[in-house]
Amino acid sequence: MGAFHAYDIRGIYNQDFDKKVAYKVGYFIPELLHTDKVLVGRDARISSPEIHLALTSGIMDAGADVFDLGLSTTPMVYYATAKYGFKASAQITASHNPKEYNGIKVSGENALPVGLDSGLATIKSWIDDGRETPVACKRGEIKNFDVKREYVQFLMQYKKNLDNLNIAVDLSNGMAALLIKDILGQEGERLHYIFDELDGTFPNHEANPLIPENIVALQTLVVEKGCDVGIIFDGDGDRVIFIDENGRFISPDLMIAVLGHYFLEERGERGKVLQDIRSSKSVGEYLIPMGAEMVTWKVGRAYAAHKLREVDGIFGGELAGHYYFKDFFYSDSGIMASLIILGIVSGMKKNGITLSKLISRIERYKNSGEINFKIEQKQKAMDRVRDYFISVEEPVAYYDFDGYRVEFPRWWFNIRPSNTEPYLRFIAEASTEELLESKVSKVRELLKDL
Repeated sequence: MGAFHAYDIRGIYNQDFDKKVAYKVGYFIPELLHTDKVLVGRDARISSPEIHLALTSGIMDAGADVFDLGLSTTPMVYYATAKYGFKASAQITASHNPKEYNGIKVSGENALPVGLDSGLATIKSWIDDGRETPVACKRGEIKNFDVKREYVQFLMQYKKNLDNLNIAVDLSNGMAALLIKDILGQEGERLHYIFDELDGTFPNHEANPLIPENIVALQTLVVEKGCDVGIIFDGDGDRVIFIDENGRFISPDLMIAVLGHYFLEERGERGKVLQDIRSSKSVGEYLIPMGAEMVTWKVGRAYAAHKLREVDGIFGGELAGHYYFKDFFYSDSGIMASLIILGIVSGMKKNGITLSKLISRIERYKNSGEINFKIEQKQKAMDRVRDYFISVEEPVAYYDFDGYRVEFPRWWFNIRPSNTEPYLRFIAEASTEELLESKVSKVRELLKDL
């Protein structure tokens, strides 16, 4: 049962969970979320059809109907869940994980995520306790539910005229390939696709765009074709990462600042913008003069989507490349984010501003990126790092709701346990490269014996 995590159910299929667990998850979803109908979608992984059969059988045996989207991006499931008033939905996917993984993302009413502390722990306990799963007197039915055309139309309202852009797109053989050509158009002289066929074995690279080797092909394509921008999606289409015209990876948190040009400048909105606890200080410094009120919160959709709705925020984002929108039921969509940002890049180009130049206006600090430490004594390690630095310098800000984020006049750090992997994650930012290197070196020294 090692597949139950903070955000979803996920692991190596037939090792961390199997079709028997998938069946029971399906059986218990209607009871957990008080509904007699469940929306279900799936990605193109090899194991997804088997999980789909088990999950939907469990739902129907519990007496609930299945509304089957078939192959779908995860954001398409969020859209249909909220738009059509479903109180429960499930997307079969392992997102960015390697091909041997799979999982189930459960959502409730308004597409709000159901995480470990909002329902998954209950399902896990029912399974662990061996609760019986008798077939209901009236078994549910399965009904096809196609929203692809409608969802594409919804996304198209965020597409501007992009004729002045030369764009490279890496679909990672993932679910964004199901929709993107209906939205951006077919490949042409100024639109270049790679790895654009659905293939759940991910033959070209893993569907995680945050791993440097996975974006090399896109970086090469951007430079070779003289593109203005490159975009790459993850396996289920809920995340997107951007490459500038020089082939340089752009830290995803900086794109939260870019989104301000649409929501805060063009649309003239004023209000709360969400960032996660790892976000660069540059983001707030760029957006606050536009009228944003920054809200910092925990990492992960299970927390971010709830928080954005709670504070009635306009939009938000995470270092991992998730971008959340009030317009999208406070949920995340990689394609929606890419359309808005492509529109901004197009407008900037008309004024002679390249993407790299725009990012240089935002990026004011040197950043370490996330550094992973495989440490058993995670709390002890976090406390040691925190206690050392606050003993030698007075903090100007302190957050302790997702590990620790401690800010000082010229630098800050966040240290937190991963919710999905056996790592302690550390990230720091400083005003100079020398200061940053000294702090990172000190952290390595503090943690070397743990």
